[in-house]
Amino acid sequence: MFRLDKRRWLPLSAYLAVLAAAPLAARTQAPGGATVTNPLPSQTAVAPQPPPTPEEVGDTLVARHRYQAAIQAYKQAPRNSANVWNKMGIANQLMLNWQEASRCYRTALKLDPHNAKILNNLGTVYDSQKQYGDAQKMYRKALKIEPQSAIIHKNLGTALLAQHKYKKGWEMYQAALALDPHIFDSNSGPSVENPTSVEQRGAMNYYMARSCVRAGLTDRAIEYLRMALNEGFTNPKKIVADSDFAALRGIPAFEELLAGQKNR
Repeated sequence: MFRLDKRRWLPLSAYLAVLAAAPLAARTQAPGGATVTNPLPSQTAVAPQPPPTPEEVGDTLVARHRYQAAIQAYKQAPRNSANVWNKMGIANQLMLNWQEASRCYRTALKLDPHNAKILNNLGTVYDSQKQYGDAQKMYRKALKIEPQSAIIHKNLGTALLAQHKYKKGWEMYQAALALDPHIFDSNSGPSVENPTSVEQRGAMNYYMARSCVRAGLTDRAIEYLRMALNEGFTNPKKIVADSDFAALRGIPAFEELLAGQKNR
């Protein structure tokens, strides 16, 4: 969902955060017409494997980061499949083709309007365009369908934080963490860009640090705190006063971070 980057959530969440695609693992197929012979004379040749479907070809190409070629393969698949349109949306989003990604997700939703994964994916497009109110609506619709989805809770939390709704955003992060203690340590879908505002980035990093402490991800929490400090969202005095970071006290890296900030 999660390699650390000072400019992008890798996802945010970013691959931020779209979690919704069917697995995009590379698949290998035996070439059509090929046979496998058994050295035992009593065995007959294995029947040829059927050729991969256009959707399977697209999945393999996405796994190899060949997104444009994947889109062309998906276009050969049945056009009445919400899953295929969703995958085309993801491929476009991974190329930062926001408008086309949005179109694909909307087409998918016409075919399957109650698909929480597609609703979430469309929400991440709005997030990337800083249309946080629209993103929030998509995430809330998705949560009504899949209330136990940690990634959707996390994405909603991110959208709320971007709107300076820190308390509500933190509540969503806590809900995500309760559902999946490792939600902030993985990447579940296409990325959602970090907000350009330094204040917004600082807030998100601060609350990400809180979440990581709750998950026991000490090193990651300290790194998020470092970014929140550098972005001016907080200061050593406030961090020490925050009981959520009590578990970090006495850890050399944490104490060095605070001491270095105090000496600036």
